Amino acid sequence: MAQTQVFGRTVRYECRGEERDRSTVALFLHGWGATGGLFGRLLDVVGERYFALAPDLPGFGGSEEPSEPWDVDGFVRFVLAFLQPFAPQKVVLFGHSFGGRICLKLGARTDLPFSVEKMVLFDAAGILPKRGLSYRCKVGTYKLGKRFLSLPPVRKLFPDALERFRSGKGSSDYAAASPVMKACLVKAVNEDLSPLLPKIAPPTLLIWGENDTTTPLSDGLRMEQEIPDAGLVRLPGVGHFSFAEDPYTCERVVRSFLQIGEGGRR
Repeated sequence: MAQTQVFGRTVRYECRGEERDRSTVALFLHGWGATGGLFGRLLDVVGERYFALAPDLPGFGGSEEPSEPWDVDGFVRFVLAFLQPFAPQKVVLFGHSFGGRICLKLGARTDLPFSVEKMVLFDAAGILPKRGLSYRCKVGTYKLGKRFLSLPPVRKLFPDALERFRSGKGSSDYAAASPVMKACLVKAVNEDLSPLLPKIAPPTLLIWGENDTTTPLSDGLRMEQEIPDAGLVRLPGVGHFSFAEDPYTCERVVRSFLQIGEGGRR
């Protein structure tokens, strides 16, 4: 585990393939609540051919949280600042879940200081789910409760009630987050990245668990259809952490996609 400073904050990261040519960097971006080290064996495999980096994103693992709430573009700016000292000419992006949001943003841009050579997305987030009547009713109820608990007399009598109400209505990720990271999560999950899909130029490998209930397979099917050069690998019986739940298949398809033979041979 190495350590650096980005935007005045401590950032820890995993590194593999230190002896490889650093003109091309393989960058791993983890999901919400995880760390770079969670990629485990896959990080070792990619390090057989590439100089590979897996930072703990700000607010997770050994990295300090941002000084203020970021949207996804804030995390993109972090990635660019993190990579700057390594000065890569090409980058291969790996993203799981929330990390996939960052990859989608990067893959759609044409003004980066490097070229994105390829992307590998595991159960990536970024497509807003369709909202039914029950969801809209829940949102309406939540807004009414929030408005009531925000009234000055109520806040004076029950100063912690609003935060408890918010935590009780949100996901486990939201409940476990600090105030800054809660705000980051809200910004992220409310941004629809689907308009970016046709703009993504790099060849993209999509790996998806068929039993994923967090980012459902329908999201992967849509990404395969709308990203110009994309292919989807479906993993039966696998959930949201496809690379961890079926590491053998993921390793095989990543080796094939990146032309990594045993021992790093092409």
